[in-house]
Amino acid sequence: MKVNCTVRHSSHPADAKNYDTTQLREHFLIEKVMVEDEINMVYTMYDRMIAGGAVPVKEELVLTAPDILRADYFTQRRELGIINVGGTGIVKVGEEEFTISFKEALYVGRGDRHVSFRSEDPSKPARFYFNSAPAHRETGIKQVSKKDAVVMHAGSLAESNERTINRLLVKE
Repeated sequence: MKVNCTVRHSSHPADAKNYDTTQLREHFLIEKVMVEDEINMVYTMYDRMIAGGAVPVKEELVLTAPDILRADYFTQRRELGIINVGGTGIVKVGEEEFTISFKEALYVGRGDRHVSFRSEDPSKPARFYFNSAPAHRETGIKQVSKKDAVVMHAGSLAESNERTINRLLVKE
């Protein structure tokens, strides 16, 4: 099992305005999020956010705290939002297991010592995308399915950007 964490520093807005395509990609594009049997994440100095992915195929992947967090475990002072964009998978939080299907989500509040990912069927691996932010209180765990989503329609056919947004974790 491999856990990778890259740290990105923020860019001054006056500098970013002058970035060319190569510089924009270098500073803002996260390319290797979903790699089989790895957890990959980027810690950004923008609000101390983490964006990452986990693709468990052959083994269970345990989410450990990268050095930059200076924590004993990942959710010691952070909350975590997980969305599955692949095959059915299982997220273990503490001693509790949650089966997460395609386009379902799990919110994990601060304080749960153990978080791990595994796929129900290795031939159709789960692809867990996650975001994490600092948390200042414990709020528990909540599994969310598409039926619980706040559905929002945006854009228009005339402007070629019509879309439906299913808000699973952020309701506002």
